[in-house]
Amino acid sequence: MVSSYDYDLFVIGAGSGGVRAGRMASGFGARVAVAEDRYMGGTCVNVGCVPKKLYVYAAEFGKAFTDAQGFGWETGQPAFDWATLRDNKRQEISRLNAVYRRILDGANAELIDGRARLVDAHTVDVDGRRMTADKMLIATGGWPHVPAFPGSEFAITSNEIFDLEEFPRRLVVVGGGYIAVEFAGIFNGLGAEVTQLYRGPLFLRGFDADIRAHAAREIAGSGVDLRFETEVESIARGPGGLHVLLNDGSQLEADAVLYATGRRPHLQDLGLENVDVKLTDAGYIAVNEHFQTSEPNIYALGDVTGGMELTPVALAEGMAFARREFGGLDAAPEYDFIPTAVFCQPNIGTVGFTEEEARARFGEIVVYKSTFKPMKHTLSGRDERSLMKMLVDKASDRVVGVHMVGPDAGEIMQGIAIAMKAGATKAVFDATIGIHPTAAEEFVTMREPWTED
Repeated sequence: MVSSYDYDLFVIGAGSGGVRAGRMASGFGARVAVAEDRYMGGTCVNVGCVPKKLYVYAAEFGKAFTDAQGFGWETGQPAFDWATLRDNKRQEISRLNAVYRRILDGANAELIDGRARLVDAHTVDVDGRRMTADKMLIATGGWPHVPAFPGSEFAITSNEIFDLEEFPRRLVVVGGGYIAVEFAGIFNGLGAEVTQLYRGPLFLRGFDADIRAHAAREIAGSGVDLRFETEVESIARGPGGLHVLLNDGSQLEADAVLYATGRRPHLQDLGLENVDVKLTDAGYIAVNEHFQTSEPNIYALGDVTGGMELTPVALAEGMAFARREFGGLDAAPEYDFIPTAVFCQPNIGTVGFTEEEARARFGEIVVYKSTFKPMKHTLSGRDERSLMKMLVDKASDRVVGVHMVGPDAGEIMQGIAIAMKAGATKAVFDATIGIHPTAAEEFVTMREPWTED
């Protein structure tokens, strides 16, 4: 039967989830169009994880130059050039934008440049061109949010921070999530004077309490001026730069003020008023377990639905959607034991339950903890310590949470996540022979449960 629609699937948003869904649906034989008005590859490729990780690499060189002296290297005084980093990053992102275009072109999915607006449940308009589709998929992601206050127009977000014309020698970072923590570490490592403000008593809400406290000590020790229970009252431009008035009456001078206080679903100008797509109380698109909205033929996935805002999650959701709707394969993504990392200095890696969550879920748990100076710093002289923590359900002996602050935590946690996904017990960890000398071997050599002194 020939469809009366122009496409079987119209995807709004060419980020990780949208491109994956469109490419796979096309592979199953669907006629697919993908519309994007800004970033090929979405937030992750353009103003998120990819450029952030490149800037983290750049920031770590500063520390490495200093550490090298303990190993016999005479390095002299290194100099950092912001324009070189920024412009090389732009070239790499342009390359990746082209890769995403080739991915869709190779899958025979039509890419349409422009903002798609829903006219009705089966019709979209892109710059005056109207098209119809059997199914619509909204995958427009999130957008940084800056609250309104006097001088908020002087604040910048993670969208702009990568491409500043001048390097901010004095940077104020406002926020306590992983984005704020990462940028504070990046610019501190690049040589800026960084002050990070957070309205709560301790940042990284949602992470394990020991991880949060240990990370705060290490980050403050690296040179970031951490100020908790502190908020911005106003920002004004003055002769010395930006004047930031705080709620304790003190004032900071800065070259830039980065607000990383949260992201909201990017739903502006989508035409949602023309369809019956309901939102949650928090403003996200409400979907069922199959990513279907209250308008039966309109679907949504990724950050716009308010789940775990991680690129691999959006990819998994895009794959599951395409498989079910166009491949006849009912395979839903699994959201338990999803590993994640915070690329601060030192890194944070985590998978599974926090200690508080584990006690609430399993009752009696066994806690293993280890703190130590990384082997590298026995010669570098750097006063930095790693923390590793493991949570075990006492009844089943299953490892239900693993957390780390230290070098390469993200890389280490990916392997740990596989074991935990497979249901590994503490006995399995204990029976595993470690790789020596590595930090990772600590996870298979922790034998004595931790107790309060």
